[in-house]
Amino acid sequence: MHARLRRPTVELFSIPTERPESDGTMAWDATEVVLAEVHADRSVGLGYTYGSPAVAAVVHGKLAAEIEGRDAMDIPGCWEAMRRAIRNLGRPGICSMAMAAVDLALWDLKAKLLNLPLAKLLGLVRDHVPIYGSGGFTSYSIAELQEQLGGWAEQGIAAVKMKVGREPVHDFERVRAARAAIGPDIALYVDANGAYSRQQARRFAEQFAAEGVTWFEEPVSSDDLEGLHWLRDRVPAGMEIAAGEYGYELAYFQHMLAAEAVHVQQADITRCAGPSEFARVDSQCAAYQTPLSAHTAPSAHLHPCCALERVRNIEYFHDHARIESMLFDGASQPRQGALWPDLSRPGIGLDLKTRDARRYAA
Repeated sequence: MHARLRRPTVELFSIPTERPESDGTMAWDATEVVLAEVHADRSVGLGYTYGSPAVAAVVHGKLAAEIEGRDAMDIPGCWEAMRRAIRNLGRPGICSMAMAAVDLALWDLKAKLLNLPLAKLLGLVRDHVPIYGSGGFTSYSIAELQEQLGGWAEQGIAAVKMKVGREPVHDFERVRAARAAIGPDIALYVDANGAYSRQQARRFAEQFAAEGVTWFEEPVSSDDLEGLHWLRDRVPAGMEIAAGEYGYELAYFQHMLAAEAVHVQQADITRCAGPSEFARVDSQCAAYQTPLSAHTAPSAHLHPCCALERVRNIEYFHDHARIESMLFDGASQPRQGALWPDLSRPGIGLDLKTRDARRYAA
């Protein structure tokens, strides 16, 4: 099959949060979505990332011309052409996110041209992926925190995550309240978004362990590989250190894994240049015998994660799960504590709700 790519299109949407949100190091009241579409024959591939208007500008001004006219089947060639095109702009950050949106759209298009769900095209390792409910923002009251996390537990989701680090003096109280809401049998994760010092993180690890916390995400900055390694060797038995959501290229993950900085490697398909690079991260995790956890964007991750060896779970992030249900038909809903791809739909199984999406056009 020879299907030539036409010039990709790109759109930007801005969706307000339900209420102001914050974590240990950042606050926000809206989320921006960059949507890329690629066309060949009469099929359209859909891809997206969560990023600023600058991401859309890179897609439109730099990447679109690089893949126009190429064979839609030759995704590695398209990916390499995009990588070369952004050399002088800098690979980490905005450019990798732009590549991610286009790469996901290319994979979606290829699967649609072959009339296959993407998970089947890539080759199934599993037919579903466990999730953990993620939110518990530091801007929430205790009552709001308990309602959200407790609601996920009632739905049968076996693990939930909350934010810590903005006001450390209140963190243990909030963790204790979360445990009371979810009961003794649900796994409790915490995410500091790099807000703590090494000594703070070690002290809180001991306190959190007393409430059964088993996952401590970014206790210190992900740039502090020595600090992550130091904590990885000192947290209580049964607690895992996780980090990696800010990785934009393969070398980042190689350095983190080689430094033995984490028990669980995280990666985000909407940041690390799409499914093509995400699969390479999984291979690195296999080499280091380290599990891989998908960061946020559940609908973007689902099909690729069903095809990868080291994947443990997908973060069912409150904001993104809400947005994906608002913007797309086919967004997967939790069932039995997991996401299950709809194998009756080709590609990644998503279609833009055009009329609904236009309300949020930026």
